[in-house]
Amino acid sequence: MHYLDLTLGSAAANLACDEALLDACEDGSGAEVLRFWQPEQCFVVAGYSNTVAREVNLAACRLAGLGVLRRCSGGGTVLQGPGCLNYTLVLRIAGHPALASITGANCHIMERQRAALAGLLRQPVEIKGCTDLAVGGLKFSGNAQRRKRHALIFHGTFLLHLDLSLMDRFLHPPSRQPDYRQGRAHDRFLMNLGVGASAVQAALREAWAAHLPLSAAPDCQRLIEEKYARDDWNLKF
Repeated sequence: MHYLDLTLGSAAANLACDEALLDACEDGSGAEVLRFWQPEQCFVVAGYSNTVAREVNLAACRLAGLGVLRRCSGGGTVLQGPGCLNYTLVLRIAGHPALASITGANCHIMERQRAALAGLLRQPVEIKGCTDLAVGGLKFSGNAQRRKRHALIFHGTFLLHLDLSLMDRFLHPPSRQPDYRQGRAHDRFLMNLGVGASAVQAALREAWAAHLPLSAAPDCQRLIEEKYARDDWNLKF
C-alpha cells in the first residue's frame, strides 16, 4: 500500500483531497493509500447526512470565525483543530471479502486500528459503538465510511492534544449517541491520547503495510470549487 503524509492549506482542500483519492482509486487511475493530515486551525465537519443547525452551534462558530464544512462520508459532526491527527484509508473492494459490506468493512478495519493502537499505548483499547475507539470508556477516535462500486474510503480522527473544552462551545450534544456515552458532555466523554502524531502514524503504517510513498496527490481543485468551498454543499441540510 502507498502512503501520503500531506496537509493542504485549507479545510476544504483537505476534505477534497480525501474524496479525490477515492475517485482515483474507483476509476483505476489511483492506488490504495493511507493518508495522514493535521489541521492547523479549528473548524467543524458534519457527516454527509447531518443537519448542521441541529449538530452545530452556528452562532458560536460565526462569532469565532470557524468554518463549517461537510464531508462525503457518514458519521457524526466533529470539531477539528491543532492536536488532531486525521487518517484516510482508500481501499479496493474487489478481492477483499471482508470489505464486501458496510458492516464487514467496519469490523475488519476497526479491529486492525484497535490492535495497532493497543500495541502503541500498551493498554487495552476497545471498539465502541459502530466505529469508535476508546480507553476506559473514553473515546479518542471516531471514524466514517463511504463506498463506491469498486473502492471505499474509511477515515477518522485521533485526538492527541486537542483543547477538548472547545467541543461544548461549538457543538451541540449529538442527535445520535452510542449507548456507552451515557449522556455525557463532550469534554467528559472524550480523551486525548497525549502521544506524538509520528508514533501513531508509524503504528498505522506498519498495521497496513503502507511502505510506498505516493508520488503525487490527485488534483482536487474542481472538488473544492464545486463542493467543499460552497455553502450549498456544506450547509445543505
